[in-house]
Amino acid sequence: MPASRTGGQILVDQLITHGVQQLFCVPGESFLAVLDALHDASIAVSVCRQEGGAAMMAEAQGKLTGRPGVCFVTRGPGATNAAAGVHIAHQDSTPLLLFVGQVARDALGREAFQELDYSAVFGSMAKWVVQIDDPARLPELVSRAFHVATSGRPGPVVIALPEDMLTAAASVADALPYAVAETYPGEAPLAELQQRLAAAQRPVVILGGSRWSEAATQQFTAFAEAFALPVFCSFRRQMLFDHGHRCYGGDLGLGANPRLLERIRQSDLVLLVGGRLSEVPSQGYTLLDIPTPQQALVHVYADADEFGKLYRASQSIHATPQAFAEAVSTLQPTAPVAWAETTQAAHADYLRWSDPAPIRIPGPLQMGAVMQHLREVLPADSIFCNGAGNFATWVHRFWPFSSYASQLAPTSGSMGYGLPAGVGAKRLWPQREVVVFAGDGDFMMHGQEFATAVQYGLPIIVVLLDNAMYGTIRMHQERHYPGRVSATQLKNPDFRGYAEVFGGHGERVTRTEEFAPALARARASGKPSILHCLLDPEAITPSSTLQSIRTAAFAAQ
Repeated sequence: MPASRTGGQILVDQLITHGVQQLFCVPGESFLAVLDALHDASIAVSVCRQEGGAAMMAEAQGKLTGRPGVCFVTRGPGATNAAAGVHIAHQDSTPLLLFVGQVARDALGREAFQELDYSAVFGSMAKWVVQIDDPARLPELVSRAFHVATSGRPGPVVIALPEDMLTAAASVADALPYAVAETYPGEAPLAELQQRLAAAQRPVVILGGSRWSEAATQQFTAFAEAFALPVFCSFRRQMLFDHGHRCYGGDLGLGANPRLLERIRQSDLVLLVGGRLSEVPSQGYTLLDIPTPQQALVHVYADADEFGKLYRASQSIHATPQAFAEAVSTLQPTAPVAWAETTQAAHADYLRWSDPAPIRIPGPLQMGAVMQHLREVLPADSIFCNGAGNFATWVHRFWPFSSYASQLAPTSGSMGYGLPAGVGAKRLWPQREVVVFAGDGDFMMHGQEFATAVQYGLPIIVVLLDNAMYGTIRMHQERHYPGRVSATQLKNPDFRGYAEVFGGHGERVTRTEEFAPALARARASGKPSILHCLLDPEAITPSSTLQSIRTAAFAAQ
């Protein structure tokens, strides 16, 4: 018989068995037994300042590695704070394990101190919610949690841990390490796909979702190159294809290139790999007809339940992106392709659209020049992180992503994600350059995690764009209710001083010529840094101003 161990020790031993090397937490009395077991464990524990930030850090690591990020939070308020990270993992299809403290078993159902029904709270945004009442079942249920989080369409799993279960003892063997099963396409589906490509005149490819790897992106690139296919990336999945490659045509994000959208609408074959083509990449469900697209649609997805949910595909291929990329990497066209010039034109369109040099905005700080400088001095594999807001356009449109695992951005549109994501990325890969783009409203959602970056000596660079407003909402406000500004103005602190009082490095940037030396000083400081960049409030997007939006709205009335 195995030696008797407490539930807390059994749980930590399972994490080690399944290869967990890092986790994030805000400590709580509901899982003290776990914290005690972690004292002697090989797992690096990052102590965070708010549970939402902790969950986002774990989600970021899950997004970068494909292995479940791990987060521990206490019951009640800790769990509800962490819900933002769970929602991100759900909509972004990211493997995440959230361990949540729970009241003692003999107090369940009495609305005890900080008690919650976790199945009710998380049921609509987690793949599985389970409460482990018997320490002897920890190996079984934790193993299942790892498999559920990573199988099919990946996502979050929430595991509730009654306090007294963690202190109870049991004699039980550890589980075997989890293993992810890849689903490969058969010969017949591949032959059918090749026939469809041979018959097409205007095919396009859209890449998205999760369950990719660096090798898979390289293998898919070989396939796209062999067939000269124009490749587009889904919303905030730009790291799936090298933007410098001659087959790349841009991304399906907010404010997408109109020429890109027209190419997809005029196509006769859409190969959608790994993505769901949900609201944002489908441009509000207008890009393809629902339920039956006008184009032939070949949908490749890891979860068969997704087929037919929105789009009736001409061909559904049940396969993971990694397995599919491996399978198609050796395919070759049977005849010269008819669309090579179209692919070249799509890439030329992308290059013109993404060139920051001609961009001019109101005010003395020109973000086009800032992006051009970043392109010149930062390593190509820098990890760019952002939350939600118009400011993110500067990254999505003008940074040339060229390598896998270099983008952390929430498809769920969750504000405040960039800073915790940057902390999670730098904690995982300290040798990589990590740049966080944030708006002023966005940053303050989880700005306290700058303290976590300082505590662990993580020299991330935060480019904080301050226009003293919730800019995206103000933009929509002017479009629909012109001239009636309500609840969108902000009064901000001196973010340079904010960085310094936390123990980091701060810079204030008001003019274009100040940015390059400020960035150089920040990178040389070896500290977490904030570059407080003050933008003219009129500069609401790279191509429009608040005044132009307001004028157009009044004219339309």
